[in-house]
Amino acid sequence: MKKYTTLFLIVFCLSGSFTVLGQMSKEEKQEAKEWKKKMKSLTPEQYKSLLDENKNLKSQMTALNAELSGIDQMIKEKDDQISQFEKQADALRNSIAAAGKASALASAKRPTEKGVVFKVQIGAFERKDLSKFLENSDSFFGEVGEDGLMRYTLGIFRDYPEADNFKKYMREMGVSDAWIVSYNDGVRVPLKEVLDNVPKS
Repeated sequence: MKKYTTLFLIVFCLSGSFTVLGQMSKEEKQEAKEWKKKMKSLTPEQYKSLLDENKNLKSQMTALNAELSGIDQMIKEKDDQISQFEKQADALRNSIAAAGKASALASAKRPTEKGVVFKVQIGAFERKDLSKFLENSDSFFGEVGEDGLMRYTLGIFRDYPEADNFKKYMREMGVSDAWIVSYNDGVRVPLKEVLDNVPKS
C-alpha cells in the first residue's frame, strides 16, 4: 500500500510538472531544466548558504531602502529650509527697498541743509518702518544706513551745545540710547571731524 501511495504521488507531481512545462515556451522550458540540474548538483550546505545569502541580501536591501528614505526626508527638509530662507531674503529686500524709497521721498521733500548741522538720532531699526510719520514733519528724519538699518533723527541744530541739551532731554524722557550725529552739506560725517571746527560756547 505504501508503494502505491508513493508511486501515485510521483506520478501526480510529474503530471503537474508536465502541465506547467506544457504552458511554458521552449526557452523557458530549457531554462527551467537548467535550473533543475543546478539545484540537483547543490549539496544541502550549498543550498543553505544560498538561502542565507539571499536572506542577507534582502535585509541589506531593506536597510538601504530605509537609508534612502531618510536621505529623501533630509533633502525635503533642506528644500523647505532653502524656501524659507528665500522668502526671508525677499522680505528683507522688500523692506530695504521700502526704506530706501521712504528715505528718498523724505529727502526729496526737504531741502538739504548747507554747512554743518547736528541731529539727535533716536534709533536705528531693521524692521521698524516709520516713513509715514516723516512726510508731515519738519524735524523728524529717516535715512537708510550702509548697513541697511533705517536711522531716525530728530531736530536740526547749528549749535552743538543746543543739540547736546536736546539729547539730554530725550534721554530724560526715556530714549536712553539717543545720541548726536553730524552732517556737512547733507552728508553724514563723523562727529569727531566737525567738533574741532565748531564753537562750543
